[in-house]
Amino acid sequence: MRSIKKNMARNQPFSLGSSLDNDKAWSSDTKKKIKEILKDKKEPSEHSIVFKMEKRRGKPVSIIGPFYIANNDLKELCKKLKKKLGSGGTCKDEWMEFQGECREKLKELIKQEGYRTKS
Repeated sequence: MRSIKKNMARNQPFSLGSSLDNDKAWSSDTKKKIKEILKDKKEPSEHSIVFKMEKRRGKPVSIIGPFYIANNDLKELCKKLKKKLGSGGTCKDEWMEFQGECREKLKELIKQEGYRTKS
């Protein structure tokens, strides 16, 4: 019984589905899916924006997204929202993060910009 397992291990050194072919580069399936999603650009009315709140080091952070727009447009929208809110924030991937608990204000501002919200 043990000799059969040893032979199987010798024939298949990588049993988790990885391959060491020279033709293919190593990549993660999730990274491919994210890149494919980011390639899809949507109109503001086709979005379904989600609002979240997290606490980081005891301070609230409002998170909204995902946005399926060009990176430059996302940065411009983030800048505009930060000015209207009067708070700091950042854009990470297709999500925006704002300092403080400002989800209700963000919902109003996002709707004014023409985006659809989930909640």
